Amino acid sequence: MCRNIIIGSELSVNLRPLLKAIILGNTTRLSIGYDAKRYFLNRTGLGNYSRDLVRMMQQYYPEHKYLLYTPKLPKEIPANLDINQVRLPQGFFNRSLKDFWRSKTIAKDLQQEGIQLFHGLSGEIPHGLAEKGIKTVVSIHDLIFLRYPELYKSIDRYIYDKKSSYAVQHADQIIAISEQTKRDIMSFYEVPADKITVIYQGCHPAFKQSFSPAAQQALRQKYHLPERFLLNVGSIEPRKNALQIVKAIEKMDIPLLIIGKGGAYAEQIRSYVQDKGMENRVFILQGFTMEELACIYSMASIFIYPSKFEGFGIPIIEALYAGTPVITTNSGVFPEAGGPFSYYIDPENTEQLSYAIDSILCNSSMRAEMIAQGRLYAQRFNDENIARQLMACYEKLV
Repeated sequence: MCRNIIIGSELSVNLRPLLKAIILGNTTRLSIGYDAKRYFLNRTGLGNYSRDLVRMMQQYYPEHKYLLYTPKLPKEIPANLDINQVRLPQGFFNRSLKDFWRSKTIAKDLQQEGIQLFHGLSGEIPHGLAEKGIKTVVSIHDLIFLRYPELYKSIDRYIYDKKSSYAVQHADQIIAISEQTKRDIMSFYEVPADKITVIYQGCHPAFKQSFSPAAQQALRQKYHLPERFLLNVGSIEPRKNALQIVKAIEKMDIPLLIIGKGGAYAEQIRSYVQDKGMENRVFILQGFTMEELACIYSMASIFIYPSKFEGFGIPIIEALYAGTPVITTNSGVFPEAGGPFSYYIDPENTEQLSYAIDSILCNSSMRAEMIAQGRLYAQRFNDENIARQLMACYEKLV
């Protein structure tokens, strides 16, 4: 009866996996739970990873059941959220001790809900899931707290290490977001390679859309942005190294936008900018919507990311999708994220960074090739590829 059914190109991509499952007679329905604390309560890195991952799985594999476990909800609940997917701590004890629920007593809730597999999206998993017959996957983003312990308070290092160590030792499968992170897990925690699968991060769909000149101009006027500019995006902290960009453009006539939240290091940058009289060329901003940020990426002449170390570096992928040439660090994970047509520099060498900026700005054919080849390279991080790899990982366990 199904022989004459054609999955046409006009069929909504959301329906294809479900129709395919019906045609093939695949009635297996997985019940998957996610640690959704940062899905709801973190607006940047780990939160974006969590939201993108769940969105991709629901889009490409809608036949399965996905539940989001969180100790609490934000004041503003996402408009597209299906509240029936959300699970909160129940009972006076669990509501009073939310952290304990998230790490221990949640196991009982997962079992009662029929969860077959639990995915810890931010480097930790609850205790006692194996005893309940629940398979576990954990995503490890980086082990920077072990590589650069001086960047963290001792109590934070202890907590991060305790959670990560337990997770990698007790999870059935580990997802590393890069080959660099996989190497670090194997090195610091002596985990065998076959227990770790590298599955890259994706990025928000906003960065994959095109913005008209009119839309760009409207945003430029709204925020009083310069006609052309260099761009850096990310939390403003010493490891991200944004001050190097400021130093590199000291004698250049082009503005720099640094977008992100920052504390003492941001003040250090502001102080340097003031001392050098660069107030009209260096701007530290924050508070944009995802669509506005994507539009700003598309307007930038160059995206510069001279970070000393990352687990992956999602802003690089965002820039590649947005069609913006990338300058980034020549070691660690950065060549893995940026591909063969990004420009790589020693992040401590200001003169090298200045030369890279000048080379791209002054060579239109080089810039055009970086844009075209960067977009092509970015396709390895597209949603469908990532969702397929994740589902393969889940099905292998359940």
